[in-house]
Amino acid sequence: MSRITLTAASRVGCIRNNNEDMVLAYDKFIRSDAHRTEFMTENTDRFVVALADGMGGHNAGEVASAETLANLQFFIGDLPHGLSSGEFNEMMVVWLNSMNKIIESKGHVDPTLNEMGTTLVGIVYYEGKYFWMNCGDSRLYRLRDKQLKQLSTDHSLNNMMGQTKHSNVITNCIGAGCKTSYLDLVEFTSDFLPGDTYLLCSDGLNDMISSDDIENLLLDGATANNLCEAAIEAGGYDNVSACVLKVE
Repeated sequence: MSRITLTAASRVGCIRNNNEDMVLAYDKFIRSDAHRTEFMTENTDRFVVALADGMGGHNAGEVASAETLANLQFFIGDLPHGLSSGEFNEMMVVWLNSMNKIIESKGHVDPTLNEMGTTLVGIVYYEGKYFWMNCGDSRLYRLRDKQLKQLSTDHSLNNMMGQTKHSNVITNCIGAGCKTSYLDLVEFTSDFLPGDTYLLCSDGLNDMISSDDIENLLLDGATANNLCEAAIEAGGYDNVSACVLKVE
């Protein structure tokens, strides 16, 4: 049993005209807003907290992120009881393939949505088991014993080539014509510990603020909105979104 305090925020930033990011914060979708809630895991057998960074022309990116998170929430809520960890993994692969087809089909129907896509990073709780997942370059961090560690791996050209300068080229996502999308899906039930803080964020945060600064902000008790504000103050070149989970 755990008590989880969750804050979420999503902001358009200083340069963009629209916000293509979205956060699914337990039971609410957050875009250009901030949210805080608390809940006990004993009161539910499943939940999902996830962040999606959309991409595409016009308003396509915001459609892709919203569609993906809404579909994911429904899918997790509709899973049958009693799945093993392996079966849960298999179901998520099925979901990813289906989601790719849905995003692609919307592009065929509406040319303004062609080639739209989104990243996805999230934490799923299912019947006592915890999983984290990642597709793209949005990130999952954990703060433990006053040290920040990135748990996810960026699916990006930079990461493949060992570069640190951001080029906005990702090698894996949902939609955007990506025929071989994949999820990094890791069960970490035994490693989900009281005192941990988890951070989900779009690259609009970690491109503007260093890992050391993120660590210091979290140590000072920063909420998701505080983190977004710090990225905006640093320039806010992109949409910026974050979700902070504190385990008690």
